[in-house]
Amino acid sequence: MRPLLTLFLLLGASPVSARHPFGFDDLIRARRLGAFDVSPDGKSVAYAVSTIDVVESKSTSAIWMTSLADGTARQLTTGSKHDRDPAFSPDGKQLAFVSDRDGAPQIYLIDLGGGEARALTHLKAGADGPQWSPDGKFLLFSSEVFPECTTEACNTERAERRDKSKSSGRVIERLMFRRWDSFKEGKRTHLFRVERAGGDPRDLTPGNFDTPPFSLGGDRDYDISPDSKTIAFGSNHDAIEAISTNSDIWEIPANGGAALCRSCDNKAFDGTPRYSPDGKYLSWRSQRVPGYESDQFELRIIDRSNSKSAPRTLAPKWTDWVDDYSWSPDSQRLYFTSVVKARMPVFAVKPDGSEPETVIDGVTAAGPRALPDGSLIYSRVSLTRPAELWHGKSQLTHINDVLFDEVTMGAVRERSVDIGEGGKLQALVVVPPDFDEKKKYPALFWVHGGPQGAWEDGWSYRWNPEVLASAGYVVYLPNPRGSTGYGQEFVRGVSADWGGKVFDDLMHAADDLESLPYVQKGKIGAAGASFGGFMINWFQGHTDRFKALFCHDGIADQQTMYATEELWFPEYEFKGQPWNSEHYRKWSPIESASNFKTPEMIVHGEKDYRIPCIASAGT
Repeated sequence: MRPLLTLFLLLGASPVSARHPFGFDDLIRARRLGAFDVSPDGKSVAYAVSTIDVVESKSTSAIWMTSLADGTARQLTTGSKHDRDPAFSPDGKQLAFVSDRDGAPQIYLIDLGGGEARALTHLKAGADGPQWSPDGKFLLFSSEVFPECTTEACNTERAERRDKSKSSGRVIERLMFRRWDSFKEGKRTHLFRVERAGGDPRDLTPGNFDTPPFSLGGDRDYDISPDSKTIAFGSNHDAIEAISTNSDIWEIPANGGAALCRSCDNKAFDGTPRYSPDGKYLSWRSQRVPGYESDQFELRIIDRSNSKSAPRTLAPKWTDWVDDYSWSPDSQRLYFTSVVKARMPVFAVKPDGSEPETVIDGVTAAGPRALPDGSLIYSRVSLTRPAELWHGKSQLTHINDVLFDEVTMGAVRERSVDIGEGGKLQALVVVPPDFDEKKKYPALFWVHGGPQGAWEDGWSYRWNPEVLASAGYVVYLPNPRGSTGYGQEFVRGVSADWGGKVFDDLMHAADDLESLPYVQKGKIGAAGASFGGFMINWFQGHTDRFKALFCHDGIADQQTMYATEELWFPEYEFKGQPWNSEHYRKWSPIESASNFKTPEMIVHGEKDYRIPCIASAGT
């Protein structure tokens, strides 16, 4: 039985009707849009599409291309593996992409005029993130290497020796030896250059550093100048990376050489560099507070034509995060997305520093790319529809039209809740398909993760409110203090106060949910993952208002949470280490275990290294 179905039984939801509401099987059937690229002439877009095979428990992905003129789509690659991350050559004749069709992911080239794809790289550890040089002579990509190795033969020998070893033990000599769900095995990520004609790739960033680092946000963390002579990238050179968010922007010659630091005046995060098409500017995303991974992401820029120029912040009055961004072809604008009140519109700002203007409003967009005619290509999602590509205000791809012609979706509503002190909390509500205002429905109160994140009018393949709404539930999605999209002051409101005002906010939201005339009071459950899972465990000791609780990868003991590899996170959130800060015990749900009495289901990933199982074992 699926975990959440147990929660449904506790709440007493009615069975699914004879119609075809959007259910779990439909969620798995939905095809998934991956990375995309626009052709140099602005006439076509290439993108990856993934499908899931539940019976075989595997996924496959292929590269497709759609014409902007008439919307016709054709599949460029086939097979039973994963083809992804397409990138057009500057002359538009070839497409580079990443594929694991022959083992480790490698970069392949395919002629758009016809023919079979050929592998450009043959590295033991594989290759990722291809980017063409503007002159079309070489590609830049990343790969994992043993930092003491200077040749592919050395990397191969080291990897094969480890694979053949009869010992499973590891020698750990520094922190950041694992990340998320895998061990680094002593490797570093480096940038490589490979010529278009082939040959041995060249390591451009040797040394015991990750280039690019595991990014705190944004997409590809490197770029090539318009004249193809310089490369910019992000890299953290601090001695103890586990307590540092200090990634910096560096520039090197395209053939390798000494690095110039462009952002070393800033001890917080700098990443996602982008050259303006005219080569005059270099821009990047930046934070100001060291060690704070949820500080506001700003947009900084430096004038490369002036050797005395210092970095400056664009739109300094902007109070929300700058997310995906790109330059216009004429270098006169930077387009970016930003979470604002549960959506992610597209904005534009000029290099002169004038205030941003809204370009596309009322949507949740990502990856905006400007065409030569000034129009935009971007991906777009909502709570009722997974990602598709859009051209301006017109939908361009239709990878899920057949599926969504067969299902019915629950409608989305919005609530504004008074949380005291003149503040307001926004919540999204998803009601069941064929909703009847006169009926009473059980409800699910869903707390988002982060804690610095937000419920957005967006799609999720992990936590999908429509699946639960289709099972007969009203799904309530509140954005309490700590949520993004309501100004950075609102974001800061959760740090060192995990069970304080944010808990009060959620209780105000729960009051609002109970007040809805179509909600069956006494039949309300609560669920959450990560920080949401922490809050579910906090609910256990501090309220009995919910019928049942569901915790996914949640925290019960903050002191054992300090076992995470990203030590900057708990050290900022709880203002120190467990031995010198009272916040670890103060905000540990396990301290209130004597009050636990609500039925709770706990699901935890054995390989979730950021939130170790021991951190939630107390419940």
